[in-house]
Amino acid sequence: MKHILMVLTSHSAMENTDSTTGVWLGEFTDPYYEFIDAGYKVTLASPLGGKPPVDPLSLLTENITASNRRFNNDTEAQSAFGATHLLTTMDAKDFDAVFYPGGHGPLWDLADNDYNGRLILEFIKSRKPIGAVCHGPAALLKAAELAPGLLSGTRITAFTNTEETLTLRADNIPYHLETRLKKLGADFKSAVLPFASHVETDGLFVTGQNPLSAGSTASALIALLQKGTVID
Repeated sequence: MKHILMVLTSHSAMENTDSTTGVWLGEFTDPYYEFIDAGYKVTLASPLGGKPPVDPLSLLTENITASNRRFNNDTEAQSAFGATHLLTTMDAKDFDAVFYPGGHGPLWDLADNDYNGRLILEFIKSRKPIGAVCHGPAALLKAAELAPGLLSGTRITAFTNTEETLTLRADNIPYHLETRLKKLGADFKSAVLPFASHVETDGLFVTGQNPLSAGSTASALIALLQKGTVID
């Protein structure tokens, strides 16, 4: 049985506003059930452990997905979400892949987390894939800092600068993820239209652009694992 580590943000505050952020719930639930339905085991972790904050906007009716509703009736998944493991207790050797959901929170905590950066490098060293969606690719920033050139020329997607502007949160974040990834040499790709689903797979990296891309990013990661190119 394949074993997936999902790493969630613990950060809720945003800059210059009283609004809060956290995990974008659909970016957790859509991939989570893709993995579960594929017969995989999933372990949840976060920098602070325990229950991660949830972005209130992701709970609005217009943002609710079928997997959100499934989660609301899944006491086992709710229990796991409410008691995530401390990230510092996770070891790449125990998993087949790692996946980072978004929400704006990763821009702060996962992007600057030394342990997380070294964990990603261990997954890469072991030839195990890394998936991330929306703001989840911010988790790659520390790894790229620790290993200069890591993302150079690699096709990556994430929440775009245009999408940040259109969501009216561009003034409430510390930097634009698209810009940071490009500065690290990533070959940044995105859909022609904002908020359209878009996924990129390049080597061990599987990234999705936005919430609508969450399930398909997980599906692409599963496809990569099923190719048998990854060392267990």
